[in-house]
Amino acid sequence: MNTPEQILKQYWGYDEFRPMQRDIIQAVIDGRDTLALLPTGGGKSLCYQVPILMRYGLCLVVSPLIALMQDQVARLNSLGLSAACIYSGMKNDEVKEALSKAVNGDYEFLYVSPERLQTRIFADYFENMEVGLIAVDEAHCISQWGHDFRPDYRKIAEIRQLSPKAPVIALTATATPHVQKDILQQLKMKQAAIFKQGFARDNIFMEVRYSENKPGDVMERLGNGSSIVYCRSRRQTEQLANYLGQHGQVAAAYHAGLTREQRDDAQAAWMKGNTPVMAATTAFGMGIDKADVRAVLHYDAPEHIEAYYQEAGRAGRDGNASVATLLFNRGDIKRLEESTELQYPREWYLRQVYQAVADYLQVPVTARPDRYFHFDLQEFCTRFKLEPIRALSALKILEREGLWTLTDSVYTPATVRFIAARHVLDGIQRTNARLGYLIVGLLRMYSGIFQYPAVIREFVVARQMGMKKEDVIRGLEALHAMEVVEYYRAAEGPRMLFHHYRVEAAQLSIDSAKISKLRKQHEERTAAMISFLENTHKCREQLVLEYFGEKAPEFCGHCDVCRSKSKPPRVTGLRALVLEVLQQPAGMTMAELVQAVPGNDAAAVTMHVRQLADDKLVKLVNGKIWLSAHYAE
Repeated sequence: MNTPEQILKQYWGYDEFRPMQRDIIQAVIDGRDTLALLPTGGGKSLCYQVPILMRYGLCLVVSPLIALMQDQVARLNSLGLSAACIYSGMKNDEVKEALSKAVNGDYEFLYVSPERLQTRIFADYFENMEVGLIAVDEAHCISQWGHDFRPDYRKIAEIRQLSPKAPVIALTATATPHVQKDILQQLKMKQAAIFKQGFARDNIFMEVRYSENKPGDVMERLGNGSSIVYCRSRRQTEQLANYLGQHGQVAAAYHAGLTREQRDDAQAAWMKGNTPVMAATTAFGMGIDKADVRAVLHYDAPEHIEAYYQEAGRAGRDGNASVATLLFNRGDIKRLEESTELQYPREWYLRQVYQAVADYLQVPVTARPDRYFHFDLQEFCTRFKLEPIRALSALKILEREGLWTLTDSVYTPATVRFIAARHVLDGIQRTNARLGYLIVGLLRMYSGIFQYPAVIREFVVARQMGMKKEDVIRGLEALHAMEVVEYYRAAEGPRMLFHHYRVEAAQLSIDSAKISKLRKQHEERTAAMISFLENTHKCREQLVLEYFGEKAPEFCGHCDVCRSKSKPPRVTGLRALVLEVLQQPAGMTMAELVQAVPGNDAAAVTMHVRQLADDKLVKLVNGKIWLSAHYAE
């Protein structure tokens, strides 16, 4: 039998494992339940991929992110390993085919979204699978006290009963001690091997900056190499990418509102280094194997420290020096302070949203569960005159209650399967040269297209056959109408899996006590984030490590607070000097003010401006700073 090192070299080309990977892999090989806490970029996927190649059976991987599952499957297939994924939105025959192959032993890895675990069809097939290992990715999602709870993750413990001999490995990058304990309990992990690499990232310089000119501050902090700038909204990613482009920086936007091809093109250009900067919403970066990201910037303050740590940790995965910069201003603080009311609306509002969902999807009372629906949040909110952020929060709370699962944008590729007999195809080729040419081309390009749907990309077919993409689509639609093929065009959009028997909104059972407890926990986590932003005296790494239950030195030496303490004392009276410079009648930008205060760095000036604003001695309006006495409303 090959050793783990030999398998690593054979398939991934590496000579040695990263810290702690080897010990985790050995525990799994030995058949032990295992909890692995590795930082972002710590190589979590290898911790279950290598062991299953040494153990008998299938590795079932539970993952909440469809795009990440698809990327992992594509990567494994490119290495010559057999893998598939099953997620919400797939057609029934596609699901059955994948499950049948898993039963027959055709796969080494089967990735499954958590909502699929509780379907009857999955349970029927799973009982007959030879499962050698169950891997739970993003395992913090199983804890209702975690930052990204998914009710469907609770079903994992139930499927363990159907495969009691298979060990479980749970992997996550962010889990407080409370969440770690909950993971062990929910997955029924007894005498588990627990590995914690630690949350310290010595190669990342952490800085937090108050900013009233975020686009300019982003521009200043983009150095050489690849960078990610995280934004809260789709519109902001596009606006920032345009701003950077206008100022000579090659940048692209990435968010779920773009088409799959647009996202793929943007990601490919960034991966190759052709587009150094990606302005993106927070999903970008998960599972992307790019080690040389030199800077991660947060254009807006994250909701909590878990999100900040996970996203900042995408910098410097190669171990080289990198920077994580978080920009914030009073608007961010206000948003965080008001977030509890937005994210945990009152019970009457939850019932209103439930009724609106039932009306929107046209689900009658007593309708059976486990049905999939397309769900467009913007259209839903417009139709029922609901504020999107608050409505989405209500949808997520009701999801926690187990009523439904709302997925992010799901991409379903185009598929074709021939359903007509050979003599019918021969007849079309004799009577219709255009369609006959398309039939012959498809048969040559896709083996097994009679037995199961082949995933196609119309522009690839068009390129191979010397046709226009539009003509390929028209031809496939014509063959579908003639019942020669089953052709389904690519589709994209969020989906909702309705889990329960529909009831009247007034009769809906809501656990108000649990929601109140979660509301209080959210307040505590938000307060921790605000404290992290406003902190100017305590080592930032110490704050992060203490949050995750680790002991930390008082001085890390690689955050803005520690660096400020290691510098010579700044010129005394800087506050008075800033006020003196601002005596001129016209307002000044932050850059102009810093330039007018020689010998002092931007961080010191910004800190004093923020304090003066808090003391109501200056006003910050339209990117300029004014003395309150000089500013006329």
